[in-house]
This record gives sequence, structure tokens and C-alpha cells, in this order.
Amino acid sequence: MAGRYNAFGPWLRKRFGTIVYKVNVDAGFTCPNRDGTLGVTGCIYCNNSSFRPSECKSEIPLSKQIRDGITYLSGRYKASKFLVYFQPYTNTYASVNELADAYGQALAEPGVIGLAIGTRPDCVDPEKIELLQSLAEKHFVLVEYGLQSMYDKSLDYILRGHDYQTFLDAVEMTTGKGIHIGAHIIAGLPTETLDETLAMADELSNLPIGFLKIHQLQIVKNTPLATAYLSDPFPTFAYEEYLDFLVNFVERLSPEIVLQRFFATSPDAILIAPIWGKTRQEIIIDIEKRFAERKAVQGSKCACYRH
Repeated sequence: MAGRYNAFGPWLRKRFGTIVYKVNVDAGFTCPNRDGTLGVTGCIYCNNSSFRPSECKSEIPLSKQIRDGITYLSGRYKASKFLVYFQPYTNTYASVNELADAYGQALAEPGVIGLAIGTRPDCVDPEKIELLQSLAEKHFVLVEYGLQSMYDKSLDYILRGHDYQTFLDAVEMTTGKGIHIGAHIIAGLPTETLDETLAMADELSNLPIGFLKIHQLQIVKNTPLATAYLSDPFPTFAYEEYLDFLVNFVERLSPEIVLQRFFATSPDAILIAPIWGKTRQEIIIDIEKRFAERKAVQGSKCACYRH
């Protein structure tokens, strides 16, 4: 599979000369879609239990979360370099002083070489970008903007609370500051055709984005989407269909974009659809097989003009 797509793990290893491991933390931030600013239920699909590790809990002090994560990874994998990943909710949704304290705690831990910060594009401003820029002068700083879709009809459907232009504005604000920019999208929203979703590869390829997470729409319990789906079911990705979609999408994606994630695996206890009956490792193997079978290469069908 070497060379068929630009994967995050090998990219980090080349950059830092060794394997870099992520330490997931919950710094206790909330979200404007939950605290009443934009809403109280979150985005239509949001249940943080669907992706957050069990050890990632805000009631545990941040420094202890980091140290426990480093201790575990060091013991199991002999790891020596780490990225602290601020994952749940919106990790720039606080005052600059609060953010500086949280990020500073993370970067002060031995072996931590940088930060990955999951956030919303409507939760950054020049002052916060200035803070991140200052940190990026000495550390690896990756800001992952949750885009989900470039179509406003989809953003409205999922109750995102911002439009596509907001994402473009955030990317423009972040560009040229030494900060690595990532995006996160969801494939399979019922508001989009397959061709529309694939077209996001073309759009993202011509933006100053260096990293991308993509995964299939999952319907999980205790969300507004689950209520809507159970009352009026709509199609979700079948397993083989999603493998082909991924290959088609990545072929259209700029080879410069580093791929961080290809799929999601919510716990069986809360997952309603799609049910694939595959382990994470089985999915990874099947993705690699599909790329090999089709002799697919990232960017081979890219209409890119940003080079």
C-alpha cells in the first residue's frame, strides 16, 4: 500500500523521525450548539460517546489525563513523542487565557511535540489564532475544523449553526500563520447525492488545507438524527459501497492532503446504522485491498490547481 495515499502516521514519522502517538484528552470545553448560544441538543448526529475513548473524561484533571496517556503509550509501545489531541466538543470555545493555560499544560509535558485541536470554524477569532500562531513557532499545531459538508443545505439539516462561508473565513484567517489546517467531513448525509459528496474532494483540493478526516454518517442512539431515522429511515452506506466511495474520493483528492481518518466505529451498544459487522482492523485491511485491487492512487484524478 506504500504510496497509494498520503497517510497521517507515516507523514508524522517522516516529519519527526519516529512514530508519534496521540494522547486524547477532554479539557472540559463545551460547544455553542449545546450551551444555548446556538442550541442545546448539539448537531443532529452528535453523541460524544460515539468516538471518545473511555479514559478521556473532563472530570479527570487535564495534566493527569496527559500523563496517564503518556505512561500507557510509553509502556505498551515504547513511545517517546506525543501529540495531545483536544477532541470532544469545541476546543477553542473559551477565553484566550483559558486556552493558553490548557494548551500550555499539554506542551509542558515531556515528550509532547505538539497539539491537535478539534474545533468549529465559528469558534476562532484573530486573538485565538494569534495564540495558536505563537505556539506554532516552537511546536507542531494542527487545528482541525469541523466542516462536515460544503453544502449549506446539509449544514442546515444537521443543525450545524454555521454556513460554508464561515469555514472558508476560518481557513483564510488561519492560513500563513505556521498553523497546520485540517478539515473533517461526513459522507452519506441524506441531503446529498453521491456525486455531490464526491465533489467535496475537488473543492477541498483547491483550498489551503493540509489534513483531512472523512467518515461515513453513523446514526447513534440518543441523538435527534436517531429519532428522525427511526421514524423515517433513509439509506446509509453499505460496506462495499463505502469502500468504493473512499477510493473514488481519494483519487480526486490532492496528493498533498494528509489523510487522518477514513471511517468511524461507534460502539455497538449505541450504533443504529449502518451495521457493518466489521472490526476496525478488518476495515483497514479491506480499504487497503480495495485500493490495491483498483490500482488507485491519491490524486490520480485530481483537478487541482493549487500546486
